[in-house]
Amino acid sequence: MSNSPIEKISTVRLGTEGPQIGVQGFGAMGISEFYGDTDEAAARDTLEATVEAGVTLIDTADVYGSGANEEFLAPFLAAHRDEVTLATKFAIERRADDPHYRAINNSPAYIKKAVEASLRRLGIETIDLYYMHRRDPRTPLAESVGAMAELVQEGKIKYLGLSEVTGAELREAYAVHPIAALQSEWSVFSRDVERSAVPAAAELGVTFVPYSPLGRGFLTGAFADASKDLSGGDFRQFQPRFTGDNAKTNAALLEPLHKIAAAHGATTAQIALAWVQQRAQVHGLTVVPIPGTRKRTRLLENTGATRITLSAEELALLEPVAGQVAGDRYPDMSSTSAAREQ
Repeated sequence: MSNSPIEKISTVRLGTEGPQIGVQGFGAMGISEFYGDTDEAAARDTLEATVEAGVTLIDTADVYGSGANEEFLAPFLAAHRDEVTLATKFAIERRADDPHYRAINNSPAYIKKAVEASLRRLGIETIDLYYMHRRDPRTPLAESVGAMAELVQEGKIKYLGLSEVTGAELREAYAVHPIAALQSEWSVFSRDVERSAVPAAAELGVTFVPYSPLGRGFLTGAFADASKDLSGGDFRQFQPRFTGDNAKTNAALLEPLHKIAAAHGATTAQIALAWVQQRAQVHGLTVVPIPGTRKRTRLLENTGATRITLSAEELALLEPVAGQVAGDRYPDMSSTSAAREQ
């Protein structure tokens, strides 16, 4: 391990009244599930590197590993509580007796139960940023956000977040209680959020937190076809754009990323992240992507992207890519914001 000092990334404000956080965050999901086996020692070292690099927004959810991800973060939080802005989420229910079961629950009673469970697993007294992970239209949004607002009054959470909501839903929620952050997939490959969610966030002063800014690793060149290149426990094998003819089509779309990366002496991952970071200037809002990794070297590679500026010509090369991507983000898109756009 190198002892050379790590350059810290710059900071931005979370929402309109939140704390200063690093301009790039960290998605912890892959440590516990979805992307194959994890070297826990390497993952803990990577977490230590986040603090060293100024990556202070750490993102988890109760559904990741059915609570295991929150539990994994607890020792790290105990050592660095004052340095970290911790985000977790509720809404996706799982069952221990059925690994394939998923249900979305936004009821106030469930929210109150979920927050207590997350606080216990994380070993903290207050969650900095609490997200509604997915929207269940059967529960009025005002009821869900109202229950979250009560948690603020009780001191159990500080700031409210939403994930995968439309611009109209964001405005409706904000009318009940200020929303600090909106988290949805946003990358060179996935730009449906620009239709309504991004303009609404810019208008309201809501920080946009792009998840999967590296296309779940596809934009890095880590794999070309999930069904051939990844282990049996990797859920990317079930995502339409990463297998078969779709994967072949999409791999060809990476050519401009390779070209730009070569010009900057950078990796394709860094160019993909730089593109996401520059959405802040393009759309006039705060953008804090949360790439995930289990390796210190990748974490530092990712933060290096915050110091890359793409030219207008380079941005133009990447502009048409998303429109040419084959396959949806998920096998079932029904719980995404795209499914509820008017």
